[in-house]
Amino acid sequence: MKVLLASCPGKPLGDGDDDAVIDALASVDVDAAWSVWGSPDVADLVVLRATWDYTERLPEFLDWCESVPVLANPLSVVRWNTDKSYLVELAQAGVGVVPTSVVAPGERPSWPSGEFVVKPAIGAGSRGAARFAAGEFEAAVEHLDSLAAKALVQPYQSRVDGEGETAMVFFAGVYSHAFTKGAMLAPDRETDESGLYVLEKLAPAVPSAAQRRLGEDALDAAAGLLGLRCSELLYARVDVVAGEDGRPLLLELELTEPSLGFRQADAGAPLRFASAVRAFAR
Repeated sequence: MKVLLASCPGKPLGDGDDDAVIDALASVDVDAAWSVWGSPDVADLVVLRATWDYTERLPEFLDWCESVPVLANPLSVVRWNTDKSYLVELAQAGVGVVPTSVVAPGERPSWPSGEFVVKPAIGAGSRGAARFAAGEFEAAVEHLDSLAAKALVQPYQSRVDGEGETAMVFFAGVYSHAFTKGAMLAPDRETDESGLYVLEKLAPAVPSAAQRRLGEDALDAAAGLLGLRCSELLYARVDVVAGEDGRPLLLELELTEPSLGFRQADAGAPLRFASAVRAFAR
């Protein structure tokens, strides 16, 4: 069985987080190799892993995804998940989501009363996301206009400054491991030399029961909206933050190309992923 791990020209071999996956796949008789998306390489399965330039070439990227015979996650998932407006759909489905307003180019939102965030609806690696102080609407409008694209406006969840985000990773709908990410919109944040993502401060984590429930609820709701079973999602990363009252809120549900935190996980995580890949490709 041959599997391609899809990447991009800026990171043709990923960022190192998936290094252990190649050997883990080999251990279950899966021949895996990296391949830049858009190449003519063929395989039994293509797994989206480091395709982090898709935001600048989304129509081309989606056309290529449609051409791939067997893609993980599936094309319908990619189309839905590459536009973060899905957060509104999940909120409407009853998932506890960071309050989110979608703003079309040229529109002006109802601004949150406190600190807030403006980010592109189609974006990756925290590029284009900006944090504003309460009442800093003129600067936010300038940022919105500079994006020249659909955007999201969300109240900033201040507890993230001390607690960070918790990212929970699922393979085929089953929880695998979790890790924390430091606050991504700190003033001193740095971007990777490739320019594709903001550098993250990561550490292993054990999610609380409330976080796990939210993660399961988010996956169930997404699968329902997409007409899939959770087991049909090869991987999922559920990013949650604490709201002002301490309850967890969904920040993002990453189903397209998320870093999966293998370097912060136990040694069995790459093997669990490899088994999920093998089953998916059958």
